[in-house]
This record gives sequence, C-alpha cells and structure tokens, in this order.
Amino acid sequence: MNFAQEIRSNTLILRISGDLIGEDKDTRLVEAVNEAVSHQVLTCIIDISALRYINSSGIGVLITLLTKFRNKGGEVYLMNPSESVKKLLAITKLNAIFQVIRNEEEVITGTRK
Repeated sequence: MNFAQEIRSNTLILRISGDLIGEDKDTRLVEAVNEAVSHQVLTCIIDISALRYINSSGIGVLITLLTKFRNKGGEVYLMNPSESVKKLLAITKLNAIFQVIRNEEEVITGTRK
C-alpha cells in the first residue's frame, strides 16, 4: 500500500494505491489523520480509485479513520471505489456508513447531492 496526502480547502485528501491489508505501514495513514485532526481538519476524502484489494484488516483501517474524524465532528468520504470494492462495501453494509463520492469537488465546493 502506498499513499499520498495533501490538505486543500481544509480537507485532508488521501490517495491510496495498491493493497490495503492492515500492514504495519498502514499505520502511516492513521498518523496522517491524527496530524490533520490535531490541526482542526475535519473533512477527509480518501481516493481509493487505485486500490486493488482490501481485506478485513484494511476495512478496519478505514473504520479507524472514519471514527477519528467523526469523534471530532468530521466526516470521511470514499472516492471512486472500483467495482470490487463497491461490492465489498455493499456486502459488509459499509456503504451505509461511508459516503461514496465521484470527485473531490462534490465535497470541497459543497455540490454533493
């Protein structure tokens, strides 16, 4: 798993690629979120369009990120999941917990439907 991060319009944007399987290096995602939340960033967009595979531990990482933001009154959005990840979100009913978006502008400009 690799990821890049940026903060734009007081929104943390994480771009994840590869496999999210709960490896030790996945803790860097949690550290990035902790840092952002400590600076009052309360919105996070996670671009998972380049995510090839996610297992139950990876889902646990996403839930951890969501919990950290929601505990501070924030929100997490998943952007452009692949068809296989969409199916996984539906099977696990996490599509009812995570908000799924098509692009960053839906959140940043407030045009989300």
